[in-house]
Amino acid sequence: MKPGKREDRMKKNTKIIISVIITVALLVCAVASVFYIRHELEQRKAIAELSEQIISIQEEQEASVSGETITDLENRITALESETANVPESETTEEAEDPHEASKPDKDAFGLVRTDNIVIPVFSEENMKAFELPENEALRFSANLKAGWNLGNTFDAQDAGQGNPSRDYETYWCGARTTRELIHAIKSAGFNVIRIPVSWHNHVTGDRYRIDDAWMNRIREVAQWIVDEDMYFIINIHHDNSKDFLYPDNAHYQQSEEYLTAIWAQISEAFSDFDDHCIFECMNEPRLVGSNYEWWLNQNAPECKEAVDCINRLNQKFVDTVRAAGGNNATRYLLVPGYCGSPDGVLTALFRMPEDNTDNRIMIEVHAYTPYNYALNKDNPDSSFNLEKDKEKKSEIATFMNRLYNEYIANGIPVLIDEFGALQKKTSDLQDRVNFAAYYVASASARGITCAWWDNHAFTGGGERFGLIDRKIIQWKYPDIALAILENCEFNRR
Repeated sequence: MKPGKREDRMKKNTKIIISVIITVALLVCAVASVFYIRHELEQRKAIAELSEQIISIQEEQEASVSGETITDLENRITALESETANVPESETTEEAEDPHEASKPDKDAFGLVRTDNIVIPVFSEENMKAFELPENEALRFSANLKAGWNLGNTFDAQDAGQGNPSRDYETYWCGARTTRELIHAIKSAGFNVIRIPVSWHNHVTGDRYRIDDAWMNRIREVAQWIVDEDMYFIINIHHDNSKDFLYPDNAHYQQSEEYLTAIWAQISEAFSDFDDHCIFECMNEPRLVGSNYEWWLNQNAPECKEAVDCINRLNQKFVDTVRAAGGNNATRYLLVPGYCGSPDGVLTALFRMPEDNTDNRIMIEVHAYTPYNYALNKDNPDSSFNLEKDKEKKSEIATFMNRLYNEYIANGIPVLIDEFGALQKKTSDLQDRVNFAAYYVASASARGITCAWWDNHAFTGGGERFGLIDRKIIQWKYPDIALAILENCEFNRR
């Protein structure tokens, strides 16, 4: 064979060998990908099935199932989720068995992913009345908050063993430590204010209620992360409602005033350099804990009249203490509640707005899980919020919001509903909860009121399941509810 022909044949054989090697390698990769995707889908399916088992157990209240069984299921879910979360992004698949997972094809403008077959109602003047809103700086500030999210069951955890400084209160209730990544996810979704409920009484010492430096510094750290995202934050005195600290009756008033003054003097000093992105809320749901009137304001009862008077005085002391602290506190926006944080608490003639040397920097704060039996009462089976059929429920929402509008918004005073929501009662109620969130937030925005969803990071168990985002793996469990809020929070206020 001539040398030229031998070289040509060798080249041809070499190309064939290389082609075979590449083909085999591609086949190996394809097979591996198929096995990986199958494993990934099986993991997601297992998570969904375990979640269904837990919720099914809770809904049916099977006496034969122990708490250890539910705990074991929850632990298995956490292990599976952690394993999935550790997979590099390039290796994940968009397919998912769980309809609540944020892995659907079309991303919304807010960075959230819609769930298949879930409709996000968006209200406009065609289907909802737009109320006349006064023009002033305070209402513009409130409108700029857009929509809020609560960092619930975190720094508000309490009584995790008195005298146990090693206890991590931040994770005691929610099981997750707050991270920059979580704050960024909330901002990326479109929320513009985060409420940080804080209980202080487990972190003070001495008669002057000196706050532990580490606790205060941690609150400041998280607050700074929020400001770094160009968001607003709210901090308050939360679960300190007891006869040992804050209790609105004459017998405990002096002690309550001393406690409130001491706490707010220290908070004001620690946050004096923060600008208007920092908002202070006097106290959470002040009420006669343990009495027949704990959650009911009877305006004719002497005990209630006395309680409202004490709350009025405590609100005034709060304003005076913050303003006297100097720095940016002199003009900071402040939130004040009425009895038990309810709309009735600030609509009663007994309630009195605090006096303030700074013009129109006090906002009204209320909590309204309305309608109660649907939104908050976990013992009531009602899980329906149909926009066409549930007219009474819609009317109940509109009625209390009308009263807030007429009393405050129409007079140029901002109102913030910084706790609202509808808990999950069954696995099939997602569309109802989306309908509720959309109608509630649109109704509030139409009247110039800003809302903040209560997220307690609860997705399983027999309690109040208000969680929207899994903080452990930074994944939206119910993105459609968040979308319903965000799509409607600027109605009539753009």
